[in-house]
Amino acid sequence: MKLLIVEDEPNLLSILRKGFAENNNDVSVALDGTTALEMIYNYTFDVVVLDVMLPDINGIEICRRLRAAKNFVPILLLTALGTSENIVTGLNAGADDYLVKPFKFGELDARVNALNRRAHQDTEKVDTIIIGDLEINGKAKTVKRDGEPIVLTAKEFKLLYYLAKNTGRIVSRDQILDNVWDINFDMNTNVVDVYITYLRKKIDKPYKTKLIHTMKGLGYVIQL
Repeated sequence: MKLLIVEDEPNLLSILRKGFAENNNDVSVALDGTTALEMIYNYTFDVVVLDVMLPDINGIEICRRLRAAKNFVPILLLTALGTSENIVTGLNAGADDYLVKPFKFGELDARVNALNRRAHQDTEKVDTIIIGDLEINGKAKTVKRDGEPIVLTAKEFKLLYYLAKNTGRIVSRDQILDNVWDINFDMNTNVVDVYITYLRKKIDKPYKTKLIHTMKGLGYVIQL
């Protein structure tokens, strides 16, 4: 993998750089948010390991700027703030996963490898899913309904794509967290419900036929 580590703490940076390099990864580093953004805009990375607390632009803002620029490089946030609110903020900003400090390098390495595998699996999907007048292009990451383009964020698209792949099947909130956010954790978060609301406003609200349905106590399903 080609990795970018964004971390301003010298000792931790040294450990991460050495650990990933010993696992035959091509490792680049940035000590601040400005340098990180410059590198990501100019070079291709498989995964970015991003500290939240940086001396200039924090990790949350970096996520927001990259996703606004339609840059969907997988991002794993490193944070000392492990509360539910802080984790949800990071995920909503566009991060794909998070790890709370202190952590074991083995877990970080496994999570980074999982993000890389998922990203490559996604790029290999060349398919179009059609549900009524809704058309989803998995490779181009575009969505149309009744022939009209619908603009989605990266995470909105991933959620819609996951629901569409399971058309007619109920998926639980835990399944969505595991497959859309690439995480499996037990916390009282409403991030799934929030993103379902975002999707409904764009996919369903302007149209007579509603496609996204809530199955009380079970989860969600997309179907005609």
